[in-house]
Amino acid sequence: MKRLTAAASGHRYQVEISGRGPPLALLHGFSGDASTWRPIIERLSDDLLCVAIDLLGHGGSDAPDDRASYRMEAAAVDIVDLLAQLGTGPPRLLGYSMGGRLALYLGLRYPSAFHSLILESASPGLTDAAARAARQERDGKLADAIEAFGIAAFVDHWERLPLWESQTPRQLQTQRKQRLTNSPAGLANSLRGMGAGAQPNLWGELPTLQLSVGLIVGERDDKFRGINRVMHEAMPRSRLSIIPAAGHNTHLENPEAFCRALHSFLHGFQVKPSK
Repeated sequence: MKRLTAAASGHRYQVEISGRGPPLALLHGFSGDASTWRPIIERLSDDLLCVAIDLLGHGGSDAPDDRASYRMEAAAVDIVDLLAQLGTGPPRLLGYSMGGRLALYLGLRYPSAFHSLILESASPGLTDAAARAARQERDGKLADAIEAFGIAAFVDHWERLPLWESQTPRQLQTQRKQRLTNSPAGLANSLRGMGAGAQPNLWGELPTLQLSVGLIVGERDDKFRGINRVMHEAMPRSRLSIIPAAGHNTHLENPEAFCRALHSFLHGFQVKPSK
């Protein structure tokens, strides 16, 4: 089921809703859309009401020219409003990569709006101001290139990143078809507004997060495996699951192990004791 829903900002979001049971909201990664969750939703919809949202600038949602609309602060307000309109009560919130970074921000800023968090290959941001500025500059140049040379050239570049080395040609091809459907302006502005350089540094706030948090990361994703181990130690109600035979996109590369970890989180968190 698909629906277009207007947020308080006036932007319209495409939302896919399926299944029954307690609500689970799903936020995709950069250049993805709600369709990237469908193989996972097929495994979950007998037990959960799955609400997959196309983030601003992606899929069937609006891609406004106003760059401020893409910032994490604005996106969070829209997501909270959209979920409130559905009237399901506080959902479990699952976010992957960029969607995971947004999910963490939402859990910190709007904890009463959510039951719990599951963060796949996520990060609290860059700690060093100079590193954030340098990353923001790189993201800005990539955004300019997306607008100048189009989606196909961007996807060619994106697929060559070392982050995807663990993926099979078939997995890359499946994502390519979906990525090519995005709008250049939407992806460019999303990168400017919610890229890793633009994201607020949330590291210092992790100890204050009282929601139960499931952290999922691939064993072949060395960078994010290290980040998530430190996140796990910093958060008082967290649990870490490392997915075998998977890199950054664990739900694509090993969906069976991903769903086992997800079910474990959703059906009774076993959090470490407070120190």
